[in-house]
Amino acid sequence: MKEPESSDDFIQRQKDILAENPECANSQYNIGVVLMREGKLDEAIKAFEEAIANSGRMFEAYVNLGYIYFKRGQIEKVLEANERAVGLEPRYARGYANIGFAYLQMGESDNAITALKKAIELNPDIVQAYANLVSAYLQKGEAEKAVETGEALVEKAADFGLGHNNLANAYYAKGEYAKAIEHLDRAAALGFDPHPDFIKILKNYRV
Repeated sequence: MKEPESSDDFIQRQKDILAENPECANSQYNIGVVLMREGKLDEAIKAFEEAIANSGRMFEAYVNLGYIYFKRGQIEKVLEANERAVGLEPRYARGYANIGFAYLQMGESDNAITALKKAIELNPDIVQAYANLVSAYLQKGEAEKAVETGEALVEKAADFGLGHNNLANAYYAKGEYAKAIEHLDRAAALGFDPHPDFIKILKNYRV
């Protein structure tokens, strides 16, 4: 039985390819992915940037750069990287989902909603985009739309704890406390850890 290839061996094989073809964007990208997984983020950034420089279609490298910037709390760079990704591949739903998340973190609700709806239009199975869209509607003060989106989410992904948690927040914002409690309990039963302050708030409405 063949031994699985180690990360070091895989990287060396990619480097051997680059020794013969220094502008091989795929090998540079592959190295970046391994380095990112190993937490070597500065080296990963360099590899992804080299891949981008040598290919006009390396949109996934931009998305991975966005992930690294997210890990570092650089939300504006997350936005920039993913905007570049969808600029190269306008039907890349994950890129729009990431753009929506970045705008949500920046408090730009309208832009977040636009991007997240685009992500869902392109790929209705991105449940995280639905969850963030619930949050974006709540951020904007549109509880009714938040509930509507949250209900669509839990219908699509009944075992998604975050979805039930966000729907609980939406029902709370709408003043439907029994429904909020129902979905908060469902989130907890699925292994999601609701915010302790929210648990305390809803405790006052339990019969």
